[in-house]
Amino acid sequence: MKLPSFLASRFVAGETLETALPVLDQLNADGLHVALDKLGEHVHDREVANAARDTYIDLVRTLAERRTDGLRNRISIKLSMMGQLIDEDFCLDNLRQLLEVAAEEDIFVRLDMEGSDLTQSTLDLFEAAYDDFPNHVGPVLQAMLRRTERDVDRMCELGASVRLCKGAYAEPEAIAYQDMGQIRERYIDYMERLLQHTEYSGIATHDDNIIEATKAFADRRDIDPDTFEFQMLYGLRRDTQRQMARDGYNMMVYVPYGTEWFPYFTRRLREKKENILFVLKALLKS
Repeated sequence: MKLPSFLASRFVAGETLETALPVLDQLNADGLHVALDKLGEHVHDREVANAARDTYIDLVRTLAERRTDGLRNRISIKLSMMGQLIDEDFCLDNLRQLLEVAAEEDIFVRLDMEGSDLTQSTLDLFEAAYDDFPNHVGPVLQAMLRRTERDVDRMCELGASVRLCKGAYAEPEAIAYQDMGQIRERYIDYMERLLQHTEYSGIATHDDNIIEATKAFADRRDIDPDTFEFQMLYGLRRDTQRQMARDGYNMMVYVPYGTEWFPYFTRRLREKKENILFVLKALLKS
């Protein structure tokens, strides 16, 4: 499916790395950190998985060549792109090959969290690699999942860097909280634990209640703003991102690119009604 230009300009930085790099440069010029994500998921072919590994390795080297002092650019990956659904040992070997290059180039690799059917596998693969690459790999945890409390405790025990988000996947009530107030309450509790016990975790949210709660907690506990970061998605709350950077907070922007944009885009629509309104307005104008 060809990526319509109005979607590319809002949520996805084009279909190729060449189109994404100018976006990275502009965000960096505004004092924002960037996580690049080559879109794709659920690979079932070993050759395709190995090609994804090689693409990620090339992306790490590209970021290292474009390193900007004071900015923590990194990549974000899905393990299901590198063979997780084929064989976990095969996937782990691919992950280790990627992390060896990431460690050499000093580029961090974030392991995106997918649906709950892959949560345990993703965390198992993370821990299998973590001891050898503690400064260059970290997972994502979703506050909406009921299991996340024990996963947060484990990451605090390890001192690992975590990206904490609410969660964008549709999950049943037995697995995930459904009430947004309850999800927000869980999120704030997990945020407080992570800021105290992990290394440079990311508070990934567009929710002003959570943003203000994070700032207030860091102030109360005298937590240095340079020891954590806020994170937002490319195309959302652009002015807020830049204002928070001017206010002295680390702000990272998650920048996806690639042709396999549809699953990512539909998850963005489920997250916020404002995103649906944006698309409808763009369609009416086209």
